[in-house]
Amino acid sequence: KDFNNDSLNPQSSILNPQFCFIMDMLKNLELKTGEAVKYFKDQLFTIRGGRPSSKLVEDISVEYFEQRFSIKQLGSISIVPPREIQISVWDKNAASAVLKAIEASNSNISANLEGSLIRINLPPLSGERRQELIKLVKKETEETKIKIRGARDEVNKEINRQFEDKKIGEDEKFRLKEQVQKNIDKINGEVEKILENKIREIEE
Repeated sequence: KDFNNDSLNPQSSILNPQFCFIMDMLKNLELKTGEAVKYFKDQLFTIRGGRPSSKLVEDISVEYFEQRFSIKQLGSISIVPPREIQISVWDKNAASAVLKAIEASNSNISANLEGSLIRINLPPLSGERRQELIKLVKKETEETKIKIRGARDEVNKEINRQFEDKKIGEDEKFRLKEQVQKNIDKINGEVEKILENKIREIEE
């Protein structure tokens, strides 16, 4: 997702080193907001919806032979409709460690061990539990938007400093801030779409 800077003066990057500096800040803004959205998605993957998903367990950390592994590094994960997750652990000796890690996680799920096979049966969500999860998802959404606003404000402050120091002009300041807000609106739209999809999944 490259920033669209067509509205900016193409000669400014050549004539004004400070403009180049701010363009670098715009790219940094893109990286920071991208990281915020990725973290947001990762957090939502750990919140179960109305149907089972491998994302609920695959990144749970397992201690095995004094090393840390994710579950997806130790076995294959499959979904058995309507509400079962199965983990086939490749090394039978690691199965108990995987089970222990699942039970110690904050996923609020229980598992049963049968040899090297771990079965997780997810009970249907009650109406009350669905509302709790939706509230949690909205909280994660707001925290993500706070990070995005913080990244935006940091860039805008630098733009203001450059203008006050007479290193960029009024027109450049306006165009830069306009570009910043345009891309913040786009990333917030993406966050809202992720939220809508997650709520729909929880309500299924």
